[in-house]
Amino acid sequence: MLMSRALCRSWLSQVAHRCHHAKAPLILPYRHTITSGHPATRSCRRTFHGNRKQSTRDLKPMGGEPAAAEQNTSVPLNNVIKAVAFTGAFTVGCFAGATILEYENTRSAILAKARQARFGWWQSRSVADRNYWTQLKQDIQRHWDALTPGDKMFAPIFLCNALAFALWRVPSLRTTMMTYFTSNPAARVVCWPMFLSTFSHYSAMHIFANMYVLHSFANAAVLSLGKEQFLAVYLSAGVFSSLMSMLYKAGTSSAGMSLGASGAIMTVLAYVCAQYPDTQLSILFLPALTFSAGAGIKVIMGIDFAGCVLGWKFFDHAAHLGGAMFGIFWATYGAQIWAKRIGLLNYYHDLRRTKQK
Repeated sequence: MLMSRALCRSWLSQVAHRCHHAKAPLILPYRHTITSGHPATRSCRRTFHGNRKQSTRDLKPMGGEPAAAEQNTSVPLNNVIKAVAFTGAFTVGCFAGATILEYENTRSAILAKARQARFGWWQSRSVADRNYWTQLKQDIQRHWDALTPGDKMFAPIFLCNALAFALWRVPSLRTTMMTYFTSNPAARVVCWPMFLSTFSHYSAMHIFANMYVLHSFANAAVLSLGKEQFLAVYLSAGVFSSLMSMLYKAGTSSAGMSLGASGAIMTVLAYVCAQYPDTQLSILFLPALTFSAGAGIKVIMGIDFAGCVLGWKFFDHAAHLGGAMFGIFWATYGAQIWAKRIGLLNYYHDLRRTKQK
C-alpha cells in the first residue's frame, strides 16, 4: 500500500509542524569510558582475587588484558582492521535486513486487511463468545496500537538496555559483561562488543539519561524515517560510533573500555536537529532556558570536539561525535541512499515468489 505524493507531503508537513512547535526538555546522552577505578572493574578484581584457583588467562575481563594490567594502552593494527571490516559488514547487513523487514511488514499488512475484509463478520462476534486469552490478546494489541510509532520502536530498545543493565547486577556474569558488553580496541574480542556495548549501562543515572533522550526524539525520527529505516540507522550508528571511538583511541594510544547507547542516540538527536533546526529545546531542570535544535547540536558537537582535542576521559567524546556526524550525514544524504534499496526489494520479491511456486 503506497501513499500518494500529495498524502506524503501532507504527512511530512504535519511532522515538521509538530517538531517545529514542540519544546522538548533535553538531557545530554553520554557514553562512559571505564577507568581503573570504575565500580565494574573493582568488582571484577574482587571476583578474580577471591578465586585463587583461576588461571592467568581467566583473569582477563575484557578478553585481552588482566584487570591489574590496565596500563597497556597500545591498540593492535589487526584489531583496527577487524573493527573497520565489521562496521562495514554490519551496516550493510542492517540496511539489507531493514529492506526485507519492510517488504514483509507491508505484505503482512496487506494480507491482514484482506482477511479482515473477508472474515470481518466472524471477528465482530460478541465479546461473550470469546475466551479469556483471546480477549486478553486483543486488549494488549489494542493498547499497543494506541502507542505512537516512536514508542513502538522505543519499547524493544529500552527492554534490551534494561536487560543488559540487570545482567550487570549479577556478580557471576561480571566477567562476561566486561568481555562482550564493553568496547575496548585492545581486547582479544573486538567486533561484537562494538554492537553489544551500545545496549550496556552500568549505572542507573547512565541508563536513565540515555533512555530519556532517546524517548524524547524517537517519535520525530521514526515519523520521518519509518520504523524499518530508523532501526537500520540506529543499529548501524551504534557500531559506527564504536568504530570512531576505537579509531580515536588507537590514534592517541589511549585504549580503554567504554559502554553506553549514546553514540546511537546522538545520531537520532543530530538527525532530528538537522531535519528540524527551528525546533525549540530546553534543558530538563531549566525549562525557562530555550534554544533552537540547530544551535543545540552545534554546541553539543563543539563540546565533544573539545573533549577529543583536550583528551577528556570521563565520557567517550569520540563516540558522541561519530554518532552526531552519522546523524547529520543521514539527514543530508539518507533519502538518496535509502532509495537505492528498490533493487533489493525487487530481487527479494522475485526470490520469494519463486520459492512459493
